[in-house]
Amino acid sequence: VQLQASGGGLVQTGGYLRLSCAASGTRRSINAMGWYRRAPGKQRELVAQIRSGGSTNYGDSVKGRFTISRDSAKNTVYLQMNSLKPEDTAAYYCKVNLEYSGLYYWGQGTQVTVSS
Repeated sequence: VQLQASGGGLVQTGGYLRLSCAASGTRRSINAMGWYRRAPGKQRELVAQIRSGGSTNYGDSVKGRFTISRDSAKNTVYLQMNSLKPEDTAAYYCKVNLEYSGLYYWGQGTQVTVSS
């Protein structure tokens, strides 16, 4: 399974970005799709996740500002990030979990930098 993430960049405080991650190379159904991030000197943390049924969960620090969505026909997950803060600066990684298996895959990461 290959994951191609895009959409990162440099933005000012209060700005917005939209991340995308497209999965390919599998005939298995995808269960959960999500975004994690790792800031310098910090542990990786969940940003948001969306399951095949549409249920979502978010990290506490992004609730109300970020929205995750998916296009299941395209095996693509999106992360709309609004009201960005400097503390959102991190490398963002997408992750997918395949249905009916313990298999999961990570994308290569896309950098988000929010300037103050």
